[in-house]
Amino acid sequence: MDAGSPIAIDLQDVVVAFGDHVVINGLSLQAARGEILGLVGASGGGKSVLLRAMLGLIPKAAGRVTILGTDRDAASPGELHALERRWGVLYQQGALFSSLTVFQNIEFPMREYLDLSPRMMREVATAKLAMVGLDPRDGQKLPSELSGGMIKRVALARALALDPDIVFLDEPTSGLDPIAAGEFDGLIRTLQQTLGLTVFMITHDLDCLRLVCDRIAALADGRIVEIGSMETMRASAHPWVQTYFRAARGHSGQGAQTAV
Repeated sequence: MDAGSPIAIDLQDVVVAFGDHVVINGLSLQAARGEILGLVGASGGGKSVLLRAMLGLIPKAAGRVTILGTDRDAASPGELHALERRWGVLYQQGALFSSLTVFQNIEFPMREYLDLSPRMMREVATAKLAMVGLDPRDGQKLPSELSGGMIKRVALARALALDPDIVFLDEPTSGLDPIAAGEFDGLIRTLQQTLGLTVFMITHDLDCLRLVCDRIAALADGRIVEIGSMETMRASAHPWVQTYFRAARGHSGQGAQTAV
């Protein structure tokens, strides 16, 4: 991150604990606007916990979370509501509503935050589907009729529904075969460049980290122990970082047979 770059995400001394078990322990991290920042760490190491704390879905015990200039602790309910309109989230398994069609899933954030006519919501949803490479005919399908790759794309379209400034992605390529994962990586980079998005992405996929992310942050022992380029990661002296980034496997989901 260049000195003087506008900051999109600013975490300072964040602590998240469940009873006596401290998961995030004094973590500090910044992401610049327009950056794709990848977060990597051991399974169960607190990556998703950190994301949920950033989004306000679980409480933190200490520290400060500032997103797009808004300090979550100091913000009023109205300011928090306005902030939530400026981000989109793709959860690990897509988290689509099984009883809603693709169109209805994409329209869901619009119903919550915007005052649009049904016709306008459908037009926006159709445009978002096109952004992620899906056909309007897919909009009438239920999630049970979609492949794993299509579910990820629909979830991404929903994350883009409100034209956000930031997109949070939790394991966006998990469960996809290498070809599908590579296509999804390219889609993320294209959308980031086209829309000027800031992307905060949790991933185990080394190819994704190498090809898509501007910087990588490694989480271990509840803190960020290394941050920088892939070359920085490979040169790190931290034992976990050394082990992970010198591993041969590129895709955490390699061998899966999910179509995109």
